[in-house]
Amino acid sequence: MAGIVAYGTYVPYWRLDRKTIGAALGTAPGRGSRAVASYDEDTTSMAVEAARVALAASPEGLSPQTVLLATADPAYLDKTNATAVHAALGLPESVGAYDVAGSVRSGQAALHFAHFAPGPTLAILSDIRTGLPGGNDERDGGDAAAAFIVAPSGPIIAEGVGAAQSSAEFLDRWRVPGESHSHVWEERFGEAAYVPLAEAALTEALKATGLQAESLDHVIVTGVHPRAARQVAARLGARPEAYVDDLTAVIGNTGTAHPGVLFASALDRAEPQQTIALVVLADGADVVLWRTTAALSAYRSRAAGATLQDQIEQGKEGLAYATYLTWRGELQREPPRRPDPVAPAAPPSFRDEEWKFGFFASRCEVCGTRHLPPARVCVKCHAVDQMAPERLADVKGTVATFTVDRLAFSLSPPVVAAVIDFDGGGRLRCELTDVDPAAVKIGDRVEMTFRRLFTAGNGVHNYFWKARPINANREGD
Repeated sequence: MAGIVAYGTYVPYWRLDRKTIGAALGTAPGRGSRAVASYDEDTTSMAVEAARVALAASPEGLSPQTVLLATADPAYLDKTNATAVHAALGLPESVGAYDVAGSVRSGQAALHFAHFAPGPTLAILSDIRTGLPGGNDERDGGDAAAAFIVAPSGPIIAEGVGAAQSSAEFLDRWRVPGESHSHVWEERFGEAAYVPLAEAALTEALKATGLQAESLDHVIVTGVHPRAARQVAARLGARPEAYVDDLTAVIGNTGTAHPGVLFASALDRAEPQQTIALVVLADGADVVLWRTTAALSAYRSRAAGATLQDQIEQGKEGLAYATYLTWRGELQREPPRRPDPVAPAAPPSFRDEEWKFGFFASRCEVCGTRHLPPARVCVKCHAVDQMAPERLADVKGTVATFTVDRLAFSLSPPVVAAVIDFDGGGRLRCELTDVDPAAVKIGDRVEMTFRRLFTAGNGVHNYFWKARPINANREGD
């Protein structure tokens, strides 16, 4: 069986205080906040961001041969979403890209398949959890993504030592195609179904490995049925200090992504030669027992500054509830009095895939001038077809100038358009995101992030790259 050689998470910038929901609807105030994907994010764009973190920390020379994207909220049906992730990461055409979608349990399926793949595999779990206004899913849900690179060899930081599954057909949560919100059966029914399944899988996994619940160093019990998860955790018998915080108070339950997010949280804190139990309740029960290795210490130094806790702390509190409803399509507001943007066409998008998705520039091999977008003729020395491709997705830049446009089409006006000077040369006009328009200034440092610019009337998502301010804690990364 293969093991994990790198991992990464992505928690969106925005936070919605649960008290804000209660104040707006006159319901009981909830505690804490939930992570909210911005108006220009979806499960595909978040998957790209988590994967970039994992790839940046992966062993030198290692490249995935397969990409698996698991989500219960795919941006497209019929069309494979993992191919957009593949393109945005700048991976070779020889790398396969596949969706594992349709249910919360698909996240566990992606990790399972990755462990038995013939070569390095990038498994990404991504989800946006939406519920009806005032409902539990809206209040307790959250948005995030987690990515894991699984390889049969290399400096493995965590290896599976045992696993077991239990499955049963029962209806406790469902959503039919075309619906944006889940239906949930009465909680006591779900608890009665899940607890025996989890106990059976736990017993089998522990028996197969010879481990005892009291010897587990880190224990994760999670699922979309929190009442059942609490009951399973109470019956497990692990040491109280071993249980990993489920993070629902600070980011919410992120559905398909949540097992991966919590597993990453445990890896961030674990020491070498410790055991981690991951128990997931979703249409059955999945139990995986992991053991960290001595390579974890060296990995930490390579991946410094990219922990889940860093991302949580960098979040922005204070998102207005009306803004959240607008982003989720629950509140249709008067748009800017400008024509809607023109829908992107498939042929030019295909021809410009390396630029549009991979964010590749070109550098003149004669004089060294960098061109954005890529060009055949150098603007400086006029050399023709003497260009080398250069990926700029991970290159930082500086705001040379900017404007705040209050008329441009956006679900979150105003639009902040900026001219970015990239380190090492090259200039680009693009949009800023995750930013306070009043706080932008010339000289601000920025980094690139993959986003959904808009969705056209024919349902086509227009993806491209935006710039976002660099948090002071990330500038030295």
